[in-house]
Amino acid sequence: MQSLSVPDIIVGRLPLYLRALSHMISEGQEITSSQDLGERLGISSAQIRKDLSQFGEFGKQGTGYNISFLIDQLRKILHVDRIWDVVLVGAGDLGRAVANYRGFLERGFRIIGVYDNDPKKVGQPIGDFVIEEPSRMMEKIRQDRIEIAMLAVPSAAAQEAAENLVEAGVRAILCYAPTSLKVPKDVRVQYIDPVLHLQRMTYYVP
Repeated sequence: MQSLSVPDIIVGRLPLYLRALSHMISEGQEITSSQDLGERLGISSAQIRKDLSQFGEFGKQGTGYNISFLIDQLRKILHVDRIWDVVLVGAGDLGRAVANYRGFLERGFRIIGVYDNDPKKVGQPIGDFVIEEPSRMMEKIRQDRIEIAMLAVPSAAAQEAAENLVEAGVRAILCYAPTSLKVPKDVRVQYIDPVLHLQRMTYYVP
């Protein structure tokens, strides 16, 4: 059973487990252990067992985990046992790369619209979509009760775009802009800034 008291750092590792288990299935493997999973991910077996125990008992000592069963359970815990509709805001170079990425649907997410406030971009094709103007975005979000958005706009435009998304009913934002958003406490924001990760890595490079 899912608990709101589970630390976010543990929730953040669950998608890693799900991805590794999916690779195991594709390789024809049916059973795994916390040791096996840990070796693939560079995480201790004790940490994996502790993480999973936050949500229940999924394996038996001495026999390990049934991979298909554990995948199903993790998908339920992460609420990706369904397809989430997502809007993409921003159709620049990064937005185009995101719109053209084919890996979202198989992992539970479906982009249903791409929006940009640049009149020169509106009406242009992008992946399987036609870029629309933001004024139509809020109506679409409300009409289809969309709760997730991806934000791929310049940092200067990110806050206003986020406020519009929240006003329309979005509850979770994946932000590619190199900035920090101010949103209500009940709105979840995850940031992806490659430069931050590069700067973190260079610390360890002599």
